[in-house]
Amino acid sequence: MTEATGSGTGRTPDTTRNSAVNGAIKGAIDAAISGPVPYTVPQPPVTIDAAIWPSIAAVPSSLKARLAGHAAEAIFKAAVRRLPLEVRYPDGTVLGKPALRQSAQGQPEFSETPDGGTYPVMTINRPEAFAARLGDGGLIGLGESFMAGDWDADDLTAVMEVFASRVGTLVPEPLQKLRGLYLPRQPRKERNTEKNTRSNISRHYDLSNELFASFLDSTMTYSSALFPERGDALRTVAWDGLAAAQQAKIDRLLDKAGVKDGTRVLEIGTGWGELALRAAARGATVYSVTLSSEQQELARRRVAEAGYADAVTIELKDYRAVEGEYDAVVSVEMIEAVGFEYWATYFQTIERVLAPGGKVAIQAITIAHDRLMATRTSYTWVHKYIFPGGVIPSVRAIEDITEKQTGLRVRERLAMGEHYAQTLRLWEERFMARADEVGAMGFDAVFQRMWLFYLCYSRAGFETGYLDVQQIVLDHAATKSVAGATAHSANAANSTNSTNSTNSTNSTKGIGKGAEKGAAA
Repeated sequence: MTEATGSGTGRTPDTTRNSAVNGAIKGAIDAAISGPVPYTVPQPPVTIDAAIWPSIAAVPSSLKARLAGHAAEAIFKAAVRRLPLEVRYPDGTVLGKPALRQSAQGQPEFSETPDGGTYPVMTINRPEAFAARLGDGGLIGLGESFMAGDWDADDLTAVMEVFASRVGTLVPEPLQKLRGLYLPRQPRKERNTEKNTRSNISRHYDLSNELFASFLDSTMTYSSALFPERGDALRTVAWDGLAAAQQAKIDRLLDKAGVKDGTRVLEIGTGWGELALRAAARGATVYSVTLSSEQQELARRRVAEAGYADAVTIELKDYRAVEGEYDAVVSVEMIEAVGFEYWATYFQTIERVLAPGGKVAIQAITIAHDRLMATRTSYTWVHKYIFPGGVIPSVRAIEDITEKQTGLRVRERLAMGEHYAQTLRLWEERFMARADEVGAMGFDAVFQRMWLFYLCYSRAGFETGYLDVQQIVLDHAATKSVAGATAHSANAANSTNSTNSTNSTNSTKGIGKGAEKGAAA
């Protein structure tokens, strides 16, 4: 066992697995959360199982950790003094931007924000342990210290938003340049080679279908929804609108990919089958690949129950091994799991199997290009506990790679990060409302704090704009030129011999290259 996801995390064997999955999905359909859900964050046990959570059970105690802990504590305290945040220590010390004053009773009171609200509160329960973990692992230590209970927050997302909005300036620039010398690097076994990728995917998506059913809606869709609401109304969307918003997201992708009756669709990353179901309902034939055995099992069952077994094929297969020709390629939030070194391979594979005139529609979480370049080789808390081997691309990286290393071109983009923030809010509320059920599945309080940190950490990224999510439409660079070139070649062939036909073919290739150059410009 390891403490990363997929380890088992202390779960007991479940002999009624299928009935539990069905019950969880039924509950997702029947129950509704119509507004904000107050919840209590579970506290970790007094004694944490070191066999499951070695980094959480023991506080780093090496000389390096102690020295780094003192430095991290000084950096942290200097950073939070200027932040719109209250950081409270057990001895009564309060740091942060709010002005501390004393009430008539001698109790501390805190100033309100300019709009009349209150500043988010971060409570440090065990200062020494918090500093040691932060010094030993940087942002990995921040997450591990929350898992261990070294600190808490009444509104974890709000606290993480403060940090996310200033992520580039929290640590002094000279020290940022040195982080590569002391922070951990990505393990070689987590690089997304064909040998490693199955393990990376399994550690997250094979945790259990029951777990995901506990907080996903009835469509079992694990990606950003697209709500009809905009502006302030979007911030209050309710649970009972999530399933329809997920289907709207899928339908838009299928529309952009031109999926209709008779379309041959390749789906890279099956999820739990909702996109394949909706494509099949249009009369398309779908070939879907996944590396998660749990997802494959449930997706196949859903497809069979819906009556589309003859139209949908779901296989355990690496995207690089896909063969054939498809009119449409659709992939939802899978590129993040590909790995920085393999983005070109991902798009080259899509180009290879995409039929002439075909369309590609992907949904991708994105990050600003400067942040990508600064962090693409970093090993973070998310890598260690949630998505091993993952790297979030930038729009610029996608455009550069497709223009320089493939014949695909980006034709259209829709940014919808604010929709992901609300999708994550609904998942967070649902997950915490079902904490007892999650515990009964065998996922302990440390796991639940880990999963809450993941949801809130992610949501804070979208709330602040540090992260975005895009629907991106691509096609062959020469698509528009080939039709005209083909007609011209056909006319020329009527009045020339076979030698000239060969020249005509070369001319058509030249037109394709010209189209590529024009598109790149």
